[in-house]
Amino acid sequence: MKYGKIIGEGNTATVYEWEEGTVLKLFAQGYPKNAVEKELQNAKAINDMNFAKPKAYEMISCEERMGIIYDRVEGESLLDWVLKTGDLQGCAEHMSKLHKSILQNRVSNVPDYKQFLKYHILNAPTANVMEQEGVLEILYKLKDGDTLCHGDFHPGNILLSNGQTKVIDFMNVCHGDFLYDVARTVFLVEYTPVLADTADKEMVMGLKRTLADLYLIEMNVTREMIVDYLSVIIAARVGECPNESR
Repeated sequence: MKYGKIIGEGNTATVYEWEEGTVLKLFAQGYPKNAVEKELQNAKAINDMNFAKPKAYEMISCEERMGIIYDRVEGESLLDWVLKTGDLQGCAEHMSKLHKSILQNRVSNVPDYKQFLKYHILNAPTANVMEQEGVLEILYKLKDGDTLCHGDFHPGNILLSNGQTKVIDFMNVCHGDFLYDVARTVFLVEYTPVLADTADKEMVMGLKRTLADLYLIEMNVTREMIVDYLSVIIAARVGECPNESR
């Protein structure tokens, strides 16, 4: 199979031009087949929902790598846009408008967010049993729900073109309470580490927190409303991304 030029690259996959109007998201060699199948299943479950996103079609094998065919979407990432413009308020407005359109949907045929968090809490490599039990107790008390949660909603997974946004990357789609997805976005924006060779780490960390604050204002959510969600997400992250430095 022949594919065209590279359109985008991420940690786990490279996106190539494919047949007219579509792209091939080709995962790295050795990337688990069941993880690719999970993304396709999640993407197909939300194909017909009312928010801006590329449609998913099928999974293929190409040169010993697994891939998914998606509609082609144009634009630059919102992350690149905000780094270029410095417009944190505009970024927060784009994020909140798109996120609200996602959170209006209801779904049941995707994983439960609590199962996702529980799995990674229990698989954290340096977990203390007592701390683990305390975190799980907080998790069990959080709200259930059938709200569609993207699970990985941040500026790097939002494409901007002519003032319009679309969301990509459906690996962590789940259902639950909307505050989980808001808290997950705050975590991804504010709490994920800054690259070690960043020139002014303190300034970048401040910008990350400011963007999270502006996003929360646009979502009409306070930090108090998500404090328990954040504590569980932070604990689960150790199992989800054990090599992520802090």
